[in-house]
Amino acid sequence: MNILLAEDTIELNRAVTQVLTMQGYTVDPVFDGQAACEHAASGSYDCMIFDIMMPVKDGITALKEIRASGDVTPVILLTAKAEIDDRVEGLDAGADDYLTKPFAMKELLARVRSQERRKASYTPTDLTLGSVRLSVSEQELSARNSIRLSTRESRLMEYLMLNAEKELSTETLFSHVWGNEEVEGDPEEAVWIYISYLRQKLMSINADIGIEGLKGGSFVLRDYSSKGK
Repeated sequence: MNILLAEDTIELNRAVTQVLTMQGYTVDPVFDGQAACEHAASGSYDCMIFDIMMPVKDGITALKEIRASGDVTPVILLTAKAEIDDRVEGLDAGADDYLTKPFAMKELLARVRSQERRKASYTPTDLTLGSVRLSVSEQELSARNSIRLSTRESRLMEYLMLNAEKELSTETLFSHVWGNEEVEGDPEEAVWIYISYLRQKLMSINADIGIEGLKGGSFVLRDYSSKGK
């Protein structure tokens, strides 16, 4: 599970990073809201933890910008303020949970696990990028025409569409799509084979989106609809 942590207090940032890392999470720590926005735009995260009072761009402003981009990653807000109005403002901005400082690390970990469970149970019905629509329930990909996907192809396409325009490593794709399942042979080869399958199917429906990247590296789902191929 990848976590983006934005907290400007160096000591607290380091302490939270250490606790989360010890629990097996991968953490990208940043120290202001602008850096949080930049990381969210380029990386794939399962949960984000933002302090509200940060330099350059505060946590709520950063959250609003991230939500406006279409990113639905769960966000937990941290703040030293306990007033009702601050909690309401954060939740209205798109936060999924709220934790007031000072807090116990055990409670923060419980909140993270809660968001992890909620995200795991979330299943979108339809996803759209450019002229391409993915029906998750029907495992059907369509643009000028349509084609059915295998379960694995559908999971991979869903993850790519949820993280369009972001660089996703082979390891990240394997972790999110295959999970703990065992595969025969090399995981890198497995990812490459299914990327190839999806590329062929996108071509067959005359899609205006495409998967860029080379075997063993990172892959990006690009939207060419407004740029031209």
